[in-house]
Amino acid sequence: MQHNVLILDFGSQYTQLIARRVRELNIFCEIFPYNKVPEDLSSFKATILSGSPFSVRADDAPHPDLSQIRGKMPLLAVCYGAQYLAHFDGGEVAPSNTREYGRANLSFVDDHDPFFEEVALNSQVWMSHSDTIKKLPTNGVKLASTKDVENAAYRIEGEKTYAIQFHPEVYHSSDGKQMLENFLVRIAEVPQNFTPNAFVEEIVAELQEKIKGDKVVLGLSGGVDSTVAAVLLKKAIGENLYCIFVNNGLLRKNEFQNVLDQYKGMGLNVKGVDAADRFLDQLGGIEEPEAKRKAIGRVFIEVFDDEAHRIEDVKWLAQGTIYPDVIESISVKGPSATIKSHHNVGGLPDFMKLKIVEPLRMLFKDEVRRVGASLGIDPELLGRHPFPGPGLSIRILGDITKEKVRILQEVDAIFIEGLKSHGLYDQVWQAGAILLPVNSVGVMGDERTYEKVVALRAVESTDGMTADWVHLPYDFLMKISNEIINKVKGVNRVVYDISSKPPATIEWE
Repeated sequence: MQHNVLILDFGSQYTQLIARRVRELNIFCEIFPYNKVPEDLSSFKATILSGSPFSVRADDAPHPDLSQIRGKMPLLAVCYGAQYLAHFDGGEVAPSNTREYGRANLSFVDDHDPFFEEVALNSQVWMSHSDTIKKLPTNGVKLASTKDVENAAYRIEGEKTYAIQFHPEVYHSSDGKQMLENFLVRIAEVPQNFTPNAFVEEIVAELQEKIKGDKVVLGLSGGVDSTVAAVLLKKAIGENLYCIFVNNGLLRKNEFQNVLDQYKGMGLNVKGVDAADRFLDQLGGIEEPEAKRKAIGRVFIEVFDDEAHRIEDVKWLAQGTIYPDVIESISVKGPSATIKSHHNVGGLPDFMKLKIVEPLRMLFKDEVRRVGASLGIDPELLGRHPFPGPGLSIRILGDITKEKVRILQEVDAIFIEGLKSHGLYDQVWQAGAILLPVNSVGVMGDERTYEKVVALRAVESTDGMTADWVHLPYDFLMKISNEIINKVKGVNRVVYDISSKPPATIEWE
């Protein structure tokens, strides 16, 4: 993609949000760790330095070489970045008397500078730092202050270098998007040409050039990412795309056949493979979540490899990898920060001998949906909630059995259909049920029961990076709870999960 914006990640929890705000301006950007700056910077028109959990005063603080960036292209330094520029260039950074965290208001703004054009005095910004800039760097010019932060924003005289001690990328900064637009469009003059149609046109040309006349095999999941990847590839290479949809026995109720039927009308060459027993046999007795993920991943590769060998001369494996997966796999925090394995990141075993193609690897989830819409994919399919690669196995806490899968499939079907029939499905980012490894005492009729407990989970989010639980109506929850207990044999108690991410994750495992 041309007219890139380079984002250097110093480990901030908000780095992906910076990228999302830039993309919302129809400007393409890429995130790189601060210590892996691309050698070729010719395609980049501007750079943004992220925040960081580090202090610039610490011995182990990130210390990148900016000699090929600063003064040679427009540069915006956010929070840690602003302190970094000051600390190493004649300024002074010192500990704050109090940690500056949360909402603040701009008490002074240089409204003659293009960075603050259309930004009002007293505009709310979001602070998140324990150090503060006491003295501006050489040739620094103050642009904004808050009540507690004298040097909230500054620029460097003679350069298109700007620095701010707050976070414009978070929703709490009311004019944050305007500031990013002022910097990127008015100051850096980056064209706003990153649109779904432009992406489709460019990626189809790239796929045709890369794949040429080779055959490609793609594992479909029924979800948004793999479906959009399949339609993009079909547009690029036509009948040379072979799709495989594997039933791992851990799909939603009737999902295997429903998804196959859905793909029939899309002109995709899809083969359904029912390997449910093979997966469930391999999962027998495994309780640890990561072990379950790895077992499913291993069996999927085996099944997929068997089917791929039946396609003569296949050269490529296509995956629905999206940008958050890529970013997490190259995090500056390293592999020790892994929370759970991604099923489609990390490469393939050597024995598969296939080259990988990932047409969506530079898109966020909402961008994938917009690209899918531009390709004419059914809105109902594009609106499907995300569903984990390991399926219901990570929504069954503890070991997996056919009976537990049956119970959870029935519960999940009642919950999801209930959301749809009550007009709530599209208000939810992701929903599902979790089968807990506990039994509870109940009374049904005049008899004592000792049966399973299920938890319902519904969250709202933009991209899954953060999520809040959805305040579903009490009447709806009461109706769904009664229906589950009355209709699903083996369940006598329903609870609702009201945890947000962070600190919880969306899935329980």
